[in-house]
Amino acid sequence: MFKKILKITGVILLIAIGVFLYSAFPIITGYGAKNLCSCAYISNRTAEDVIKNELGAFPLSLGSFKLNPEDSSASATVWGMARKKAIYREGLGCTLINEVEEETLRSQTFRKPDFPYQPDTLAWPLGDIISDSLQADINYNQLNNTLEAAFEETDPEALKVTRAVVVLHKGQLIAEKYAPGYDPETPQLSWSMAKSVTNALVGILVKQGKLDLYNRASVPEWDDPEDPRHAITLDHLMRMSSGLDWDEIYALPSSATNMLFKDASMGATAAAVSAATEPDEVWNYSSGTTNIISRIVREAIGEQSYWTFPQDELFYKIGISSAIWEPDASGTFVGSSYLWMTPRDWARFGLLYLNDGIWNGERILPEGWVDYSSTPTPAAPNGIYGAQFWRNGSPGNFPDIPEDTYYASGYQGQAVMIIPSQDLVIVRLGYTQSDSFDFNKLVDGIIKAIQ
Repeated sequence: MFKKILKITGVILLIAIGVFLYSAFPIITGYGAKNLCSCAYISNRTAEDVIKNELGAFPLSLGSFKLNPEDSSASATVWGMARKKAIYREGLGCTLINEVEEETLRSQTFRKPDFPYQPDTLAWPLGDIISDSLQADINYNQLNNTLEAAFEETDPEALKVTRAVVVLHKGQLIAEKYAPGYDPETPQLSWSMAKSVTNALVGILVKQGKLDLYNRASVPEWDDPEDPRHAITLDHLMRMSSGLDWDEIYALPSSATNMLFKDASMGATAAAVSAATEPDEVWNYSSGTTNIISRIVREAIGEQSYWTFPQDELFYKIGISSAIWEPDASGTFVGSSYLWMTPRDWARFGLLYLNDGIWNGERILPEGWVDYSSTPTPAAPNGIYGAQFWRNGSPGNFPDIPEDTYYASGYQGQAVMIIPSQDLVIVRLGYTQSDSFDFNKLVDGIIKAIQ
């Protein structure tokens, strides 16, 4: 009898594992096709390098991935199943074909406006001419040693895989370092740092009078006054305090992975989630929330200007020429995750916030917006979150750096750290698979070097 029970239990377990893996296959192939496409066509990396690094670990290693130069796409399967394809379009990056026909995606027209400057003819920060004069109060030996340590691999079981570090002090670029194969011209992926750039678009629209933080969020799915989501405001969404029942889990099929790799409209997928609590009762980090905001942003801008709005109203005004913000299959920019920029351009974005939203005398973000973005959300533990920006908090995530530090943060160790009390912006980009990168040590070392 006992053996029979064990046998039945084993069969049930195998079935459960099989069902789980099968449900995970579209996530594996969606992630693989999308990232192979973007890394190859935006960052100009070889398929072999991307497959070895970004797609080499289990369970991604179950997939078969192929770059298709003949139609500027990438495709993926798992044992011939769950085929996914992502297509590349100039100026838009790569988009997974989800719930739409490929011809429909390819018929979308877009012309990225020309960058109005010649970066190599203008001084930093608008251009790329970097001053060679040294700031007298900086210990450059210690600064360079700190950057070297950020790339040094000391534990084969916990690789850092740092790809870029850029340091701005008093608005000037005082140090930068890149891994082999990467340089100042290599666009790198934001992952969730894109949320903080979505914050900037909302701020600009607030300044233009097209959005109000404290009005009910413009989400058609929540129009019914009897719907508990009807009371959610844009401010609740910005501060991740909407009360929506969202699972930000990537190790298995979840709200987040279904949204990113299975569905055409990420904002619509997130808006369909039910309410778990009243707004402002619970803080719950959610990429879905940001993609709802991104859909609201699209509606507020209007279709005529939508595709060029980020360049016209934000990127080009602050010298960012490399930005490629990838849309989902519905045509909405993936505000939670898919923005590519060079490390220097990420630093320019941080500098805009360090300077209270002002660039070269022009107010890009409304007065008080940076304070709003970096003020603790009441429901967030220890004040670790503001509005689409993380905070050091109290007690801080990073005990040796100033409490006023706030930052854009992305999967695998992406960060733009803004430290007003030290007049510092620090960008770190990489591919860290664990918590092995020590941001506390990096930032503390840089602060000590400038003191």
